This record gives sequence, C-alpha cells and structure tokens, in this order.
Amino acid sequence: MLATTLLCLVVGISDGDTLTARCGQPGAYEQVKVRIHAIDAPERKQPFGNRSRESLSDLCFQQQARIQHQDTDRYGRTVASVECRGKDVAQHQVSTGMAWVYVKYAKGRSDLFALEKQAQQAGAGLWSDPSPVAPWDWRRSTKVR
Repeated sequence: MLATTLLCLVVGISDGDTLTARCGQPGAYEQVKVRIHAIDAPERKQPFGNRSRESLSDLCFQQQARIQHQDTDRYGRTVASVECRGKDVAQHQVSTGMAWVYVKYAKGRSDLFALEKQAQQAGAGLWSDPSPVAPWDWRRSTKVR
C-alpha cells in the first residue's frame, strides 16, 4: 500500500517531534496532529526541550508541509515523514542535535544514524550536554517518581 501524501499548513508546534497541520480544501479543513516518524525529541521540561520545539517551529510553523502518512500511534496521532521548506524534518532535527533517532521506530530511515553520529561528534544541540538523557529514558524515570 502506498503512503498518502498531503500538502498542509502547519498551524501549531507541540514539541520537537510533534506538530499540528491544517489539511484539505478551504471550508473543509481538517486539523491533523502529526508525530514525526523515526525521531524522538526532548520533552518540554527536559534539557533542550524548548530549543528543540523552537527548531521545529523555525522550520515549519506557518509553512506548507508535505506530510507522508506512515502509521497512527496509540494516541491517535498521524505518524508521518514531514517536509517543510524542502527539508526533511527528521533529518533536520537529528542533524542539528534537536532529536534522537528513535531506533525502535526508525525502520527504513538508516540515513538518520549517520546524521546523529555527526551531530554527536560535533557536540551539536543536546549533544553539548555531557550526559544527555534520551526522551524514552527520561519519560520512564519521571513516571517512577
């Protein structure tokens, strides 16, 4: 089955890996919550959480986005590959150190691993922290408390 590609206007940024887009024809818009496929960004209260959100906002907010549906997550969000301003959003967030490759869900995105390694070696973004905590570990540790 071919993935559906939508052209939408980005109207909201939740965090560094989630946006809201308005898709469809004038008068018949549908708001779609989109989780960027294959990446996981720091949570808002986590170090670099706000910077990651700002990075995604700078690239996509109030811009036309090409959204290619991959899946639907357990929260009902569309999981998709997204392109804004001609840039692959996952590549942008990972290469600037604003997100991790979400290994568990990165099938088909081998391109991201080299970008993450380069960002790490350059100390870009979250990699400037001497001991960055992956968002999936951070979420688990905050649930225990």
